[in-house]
Amino acid sequence: MDITSVTSYRVARTRADLALRDGEVVIAGGTWLMSEPQPGTTGFVDLTGLDWPDLEVTDEGLRIGATCTIARLLAWVEHEAPLAWTSLALARPAADALLASFKIWNTATVGGNVCQAFAAGAMIALLSTLDATALVWTPDGGKRRIAVADLVVDNAATSLAPGEVVRALDIPLRALTAQVGLRKIALAELGRSGAVVTARVDPDGSSVFVVTAAVRRPRVLRFARVPGAGELRDAVAGATDFYTDPLGSADWRRGVSIVLAERLRAEFQREPQRGAA
Repeated sequence: MDITSVTSYRVARTRADLALRDGEVVIAGGTWLMSEPQPGTTGFVDLTGLDWPDLEVTDEGLRIGATCTIARLLAWVEHEAPLAWTSLALARPAADALLASFKIWNTATVGGNVCQAFAAGAMIALLSTLDATALVWTPDGGKRRIAVADLVVDNAATSLAPGEVVRALDIPLRALTAQVGLRKIALAELGRSGAVVTARVDPDGSSVFVVTAAVRRPRVLRFARVPGAGELRDAVAGATDFYTDPLGSADWRRGVSIVLAERLRAEFQREPQRGAA
């Protein structure tokens, strides 16, 4: 839609250009910013002019530039990623959970999906499951790191301070060679996910289960092994911020999250070599 409150647009070429004036916000893909009125926004500052690399393989793992589109990430995972990085099989089912057309995938950015912080954010589920951290540029010229799972503090709210910008998302090498899986459910066949459960089992046998969409912020549950059914059920049910909206009640979200987590747990025990489903 036309954002009638916006009267200025400029492209950031250097970090100094990220000093925001009153009413300015940063934009990359802009799929949410351009989807509804933004009455408090008078200017856009375009991050894509900074030419951040989309994807970088480093000694520490994988760096995803915040302005990398979801489509570019998927294409790289499917055609260029190291075969040993089995955890990246989670990228496609996570993106499918976004409930978006190819037009959105080709415009929406990984960093934007994280910073929008919606409970059902597909990239939040992916990156939280793979222990990714966000590299944040601070307005004083410094930087800090924070786990993606901790960056999101509530539905549509992050811990970013005014003027802070996410530069990249880093997935550590230790999380890239795991067995992974995803299960999701929605009240309507083509509706937004009401609950998403993702999981990873590392080569040492430790496991991580993550609940998103059903809760207001990612719930990361860690175990020294694949947990028993009762242990996992209690851990999932113990989350305190299952919420109610038109897409599902809190009690329904809690119940289906328990079921989805158990299906993943049973699959890991049954087929230990299988990847994302």
